[in-house]
Amino acid sequence: MTQSVADLPAASGSARVLRRLLRHRTGVLGLVLSAALVLVALLAPVLSPDDPAAVDFGRVLAEPGTASWLGTDELGRDQFSRVLHGIRASMFVGVLAVALAVLVAVPLGLVAGYYRGAVDAVVSRLTDTLLAFPFLVLAVGLAAVLGPSLTNAAIAIGLSLVPNLIRVARSETLRLTGEAYVDACVAAGARPATVLGRHVLPNSVNALLIQITVMIPQAIISESLLSFLGLGVQPPTPSLGVMLSAAQTYFAQAPWLVVFPGLTVVIATLAFNLLGDGMRDALDPKGNR
Repeated sequence: MTQSVADLPAASGSARVLRRLLRHRTGVLGLVLSAALVLVALLAPVLSPDDPAAVDFGRVLAEPGTASWLGTDELGRDQFSRVLHGIRASMFVGVLAVALAVLVAVPLGLVAGYYRGAVDAVVSRLTDTLLAFPFLVLAVGLAAVLGPSLTNAAIAIGLSLVPNLIRVARSETLRLTGEAYVDACVAAGARPATVLGRHVLPNSVNALLIQITVMIPQAIISESLLSFLGLGVQPPTPSLGVMLSAAQTYFAQAPWLVVFPGLTVVIATLAFNLLGDGMRDALDPKGNR
């Protein structure tokens, strides 16, 4: 029987992927930036020089300097501390939204691709219906229904990410169920759960990981948009979207209120996109060893 990827030594495969990723310059840059953002999110309370919600009317709209590295906002709150906590909110939403999408979409995609027939038809029609709505429109609509909060924003974004991930999981399942080793397992009497769990899912991981790295920047941008529209994080809790929304009135007077949160969103999005490109090349079985 042909040996599946799931049966190969995991350590060897992981080392090979890591070597390929480390040879990918933009991938390494994305990895470093992404790791730095995650670290900042975890250590935001420690790294923040001030309470991000502390008001100081004696320092209203202070320019960036030694007293406040990124300046202060219209209430005298330290922008550097608020940006750090904004990154924390974005990373929280990114992780929670993607985790929710994976938990919902991957089982549905596996089941639809394996059983086909009526099950596949129902899942595919549901997926096509959701894909008829633009991603951000769907996320905004779900957030409006669920109500404004950080957790609800993450749920809305996660559900909006589900259709594309279902398609990836279903496509991989359809491809892999045509392989000889899967046919041999079925002929040997293996149960569907065993076939999916031991052979199909492990061999789908590469494609799913690439899709996940694409979904994270989508989630970050969506969180900023929802918070900007008042459907995500609620003031005075720091969020990059909330900061950008509040800065509109003061753009001419204090442009740093827009520049630093906006630049942070750009860097976060770029970091995970670069990491996704690197992961795609590193996981490509046709790549250089």
